[in-house]
Amino acid sequence: MERTEKIEAYFSKEHLFKDAIAVLRRLLKETKLEETYKWNFPTYTLNNKNVIAICRFNHHFGFWFFNGVFLKDPHKVLVNAQEGKTKAMRHWKFTSKKEINPDLILTYIQEAIQLEEKGLKTPRQLTDNDNVNMPKILSSALQTNSELHQAYNALSPYKQKEYKTYINSAKQVKTKASRLKKIIPMILQGKSLNDRYR
Repeated sequence: MERTEKIEAYFSKEHLFKDAIAVLRRLLKETKLEETYKWNFPTYTLNNKNVIAICRFNHHFGFWFFNGVFLKDPHKVLVNAQEGKTKAMRHWKFTSKKEINPDLILTYIQEAIQLEEKGLKTPRQLTDNDNVNMPKILSSALQTNSELHQAYNALSPYKQKEYKTYINSAKQVKTKASRLKKIIPMILQGKSLNDRYR
């Protein structure tokens, strides 16, 4: 089934909230977001980045804001999508069509779009990758250089571990600094530490 067919099938399926999610869809269609289909849900993107999804369940329906943690949420309508698991996603739940306030919803949607345009993201948590400690010198570099931080977070856990081990294995502060200087261009290029020897 094509993506557009999946989207139409989702919205045309007979369901308690069929009319309600159609309203949410119309609101999203008024924005610059592009409609697609991911993880069995209609998803709305900006420059191929996930912004919002419409969800429908047996007892409620609503929105998932992928970076909802950054939304101001003055009306306190957002909840963590999965407490303890999700860091950024927030869920706005409705239990009836009557709860839909189009003007209020559009303010949240527009703010979510603006956040995506700014490129605001939650930093991925750095794991200890098999108990390899994060070197202070690398941690400082990541905190002061957002481009480096983003590139490092995009690396696989294995590559991150390689770089941490490489710096940690140096005994002197001077050597650690020298190694950091060598690896920064490699991290920015998304390379593995061992790529330089291949």
